[in-house]
Amino acid sequence: MEITEKTLDEIDWSKEKENIKLVEAIFFVSGHFLSMQDLISLSNLNSLVIKEAIEKLKNNYSKEDSALEIVERDNLWKMDVKQEYHSIINNLATGSVEFSKAEQETLAIIAYKQPIKQSVIIKIRGNKAYDHVHKFLQIGLIKSKKEGHTNLLTLSEEFYDYFNVDKSENVLKSVEEEKTDSVEKQENRFLN
Repeated sequence: MEITEKTLDEIDWSKEKENIKLVEAIFFVSGHFLSMQDLISLSNLNSLVIKEAIEKLKNNYSKEDSALEIVERDNLWKMDVKQEYHSIINNLATGSVEFSKAEQETLAIIAYKQPIKQSVIIKIRGNKAYDHVHKFLQIGLIKSKKEGHTNLLTLSEEFYDYFNVDKSENVLKSVEEEKTDSVEKQENRFLN
């Protein structure tokens, strides 16, 4: 079999398509922003090939009238749902399947009052909140910093990515007002 320039072009195109699929699969499974170094280590591709794959994915998603897009922020990339579908995704992400009502309320307090001491969360929510805080730390939704005999809890960047919330937005907009009022009453009762 004779190898022609056409055959070489077909081999190159086939390899390029596989690289694009590999990068797309990494984005799909990841669900959060990845650096170029992350992409290199996960794919074993070089940065030029990865950048080309990212551009092809961006073009493909815009041409295909897809609900997906590749988002770039500060030299980090992730696959996400386009802005017009964020409300339905937020409804799914905050549903009872992923977080119990008690967990949602604990996370709402942290989001509203951050930075907040873990000891205050426990006073407000009870001992079960230790499990909630542990789960949020494991998922990466919050950060914990030792302060005296307790920890100071704040939201992480992952929280904003996870719930598709802009960091500059008031996080309370994502939380039901009645829950917040109830939580504030409980907090005031325990703090006074």
